[in-house]
Parts: sequence; C-alpha cells; structure tokens
Amino acid sequence: MAYNQAKSSTDLTSFWYKNQKTILTVVAIIIIAILGVIAYKAFIQGPKEDRANEQLSTVQATFQQAAFSPTLDTAAYKAVLNGNGKGGGALGIIKSYSGTPAGNLAKYYAGAAYLHIGDFQSAVKYLKDFKTEQKQIQMMAYGALGDAYSELKQNNAAIDSYKKAASTFEDDAVNASEYLFRAGLLSELAGQKNDAITIYKKLKDEFPNTVKGTQAEKYLNRLELQPTN
Repeated sequence: MAYNQAKSSTDLTSFWYKNQKTILTVVAIIIIAILGVIAYKAFIQGPKEDRANEQLSTVQATFQQAAFSPTLDTAAYKAVLNGNGKGGGALGIIKSYSGTPAGNLAKYYAGAAYLHIGDFQSAVKYLKDFKTEQKQIQMMAYGALGDAYSELKQNNAAIDSYKKAASTFEDDAVNASEYLFRAGLLSELAGQKNDAITIYKKLKDEFPNTVKGTQAEKYLNRLELQPTN
C-alpha cells in the first residue's frame, strides 16, 4: 500500500516536471481570459450601456410627448426614430448599441413610432425583432404588431399577434381584453365566423368585468343568429 502511494507521488512529480510549462501556460490563459471579461464589463460594456440608457431616456420622453399629444404629432414620432438634437434616436441606439438592453428596447419604440407615422412594413420589422421578459411591454409590442399587420391586410398574422398580446399579460385585463376583442372582430371581418365565436366566448368568460368583455355577448348573439352558409 505504502509502495503504491509512493509510486503515485513519484509519477505525479514526474508528470509535473515534464508538463509544468504547458500547465502554467494553460492556467495563465484562463486567468487572462477571466481578467479580460472583468475588464470588458467594467470599462467597455458598463459605460456603453450607460450611454445607451442615457440616449434611450430621451427617446422615451419624446415618445411619451408624442403619445399624449391631442393630435398625431408626426414630427415627434420622427424625432423618436432619428433624434431631436438632444440625443440619438431609436434607430441610432439600435445601430450603435446592439446587444444591450437599451438597444433591444429601442426596437419597440422604433416599431411603435413607425406604426404611428404609417410605415407599417418598418413597424413590423422592428416589432417582430423585439423580445422582453417584461410582460406588459411585450403585450403592447404584440398588440402594436397586430395593428401593423392589420393595416397591411395580413389578417391571419394580425389575429395571431392580437391573441399573443391578450395571453401575454392577462393581469392587465383592460388591454388584454381589448386585444382579444380586436382578434375576434378581425376574424369576423375576415369571414372566419367560427373562430370569431370562439374568441368572443373566451372574451366573455375570461374578462367579464371589462368593457369589451361585456360587449362580447352582443357580438356573439349577432353571429349565432346569422345563417350558416
């Protein structure tokens, strides 16, 4: 037993002397890589995200100003996209700060701005590419995407987007019911009677205390009284 332990120790010592240069090189590479990641986050990624967030705050303020304007403020929505002299717009943030949370959120503002100024193809482009774990924002993004598809007469894509919006954050019953209602109404207008009935029933059952939920009964009665072709 003692002999085997001594032999193992000798083998390890021999292995170390034969390979110590390689081992130390590998260890050094690992240490340098770790330090590199730490330095990147501290001196490059951190300041980059700070700059992106600073510019995004300007975009958010401009968007809010446009959204609360009593009339459609096209100039304000264009400033959301391209900036207004006080900071880069959403498009600049997307280009310069790709991969940051601010760069991702800028896609939502870009898509929503394009929707308001009537460039529905561009709205779809940016809203499709936006994803977030913040359910209420994701719901609004899906809803805006549904609006853009609807304007482009892509009814099936619009209905799917509205359904996603309604199911993403059901705690916001007012907006969730609104998007589900839009899915039902568009299904009805597209001649998809059975789908519309299913959606209106869901609206009535799951959101009974909302305006759209209480209206669902009226739409159901009308559809169910219609003759089947």
